[in-house]
Amino acid sequence: MFYSIDSFLNVWDYEAAATQKILDALTDESLNQAVAAEHRTLGRLAWHIVCTTHEMMSRTGLRFDAPDEGESAPTSARFIADSFRQSSEAFVAAIKEQWNDSSLLEENDMYGFTWKNGYTLFVLLTHLIHHRGQMTVLMRQAGLKVPGIYGPSREEWSQMGMEAPAI
Repeated sequence: MFYSIDSFLNVWDYEAAATQKILDALTDESLNQAVAAEHRTLGRLAWHIVCTTHEMMSRTGLRFDAPDEGESAPTSARFIADSFRQSSEAFVAAIKEQWNDSSLLEENDMYGFTWKNGYTLFVLLTHLIHHRGQMTVLMRQAGLKVPGIYGPSREEWSQMGMEAPAI
């Protein structure tokens, strides 16, 4: 749970930038990659990440413009990545303009539970990280290079003049 806007924004800045790196690495061709039939595709997961910020945070009364999930994911990787960038920027601006630290203690109905806004921000982040992890597996299956998030990815070790750790 977050108790200060600044604490949340410090974490969001890093995690949103990490997510943006993942989204920017997608290709139109990769968006159809799925782990198995009847599971979310890479494009659907990416679009879900884009839209969840607005969907979840609008339940708290926070107002900002961002895409709605709708029934089908866009077929343009660039559009998805650009949409996340816009949504994240609008979300941060809304938090700064509409909330203060005491707003984080306010409670709202979230999916049948009562959550404080500070907890909702925590869930938003963990949700983002969870789906981003799923996406990296699908990216590997699609033959894409995965950007490092909390350290170098396998491909990035050689760019640093080092060998990747043994498997």
